Amino acid sequence: MIVSTRGRYALRVMIDLAQNKDQGRVPLKEIAERQDISQKYIEGIMTLLSKNHFVDGVHGKGGGYKLNRKVEEYKVGDILRLTEGNLAPVACLVPGAPECPRKNGCKTIKLWSKLDDLVETYLDSVSLADLL
Repeated sequence: MIVSTRGRYALRVMIDLAQNKDQGRVPLKEIAERQDISQKYIEGIMTLLSKNHFVDGVHGKGGGYKLNRKVEEYKVGDILRLTEGNLAPVACLVPGAPECPRKNGCKTIKLWSKLDDLVETYLDSVSLADLL
C-alpha cells in the first residue's frame, strides 16, 4: 500500500483544521499557505471531504471550512479510505474485486489478509487528536 499525495494532503488539511478549530471557518487560502499546497489541489480534496460530511464548508465572504465533529472522532483510516478508495495491500483483497482463480491454493493469502487487518486496525485506532 502506497498512500498517494491526495491521501497525505487530506491528512495535513484535516490536521490544519483541527489545529485551527477555535478560529471557526478557516479560509482555503490560509490552509494552502500554511501547508504549502496549491489552493486548486486543496479545493478538490475539500470538495470530497465536504460531500462526505467530514467538514462543513461555506463559500464566499466569511466562508471557509471547519470540522463538524470532535477531533477524536476523526480516524485516519476513514480519511485515507475516502481519499485512497481502499487500503488493501494486494488487488485480490480490494472490496468488490473478482475472486482470484488461485485463491484456494494460494499460500500467501493468509499473509496478505493479516497485513490488511493490521493496517486497517492500526489506522482506525489513530485519530486526528492523536496526531496533534
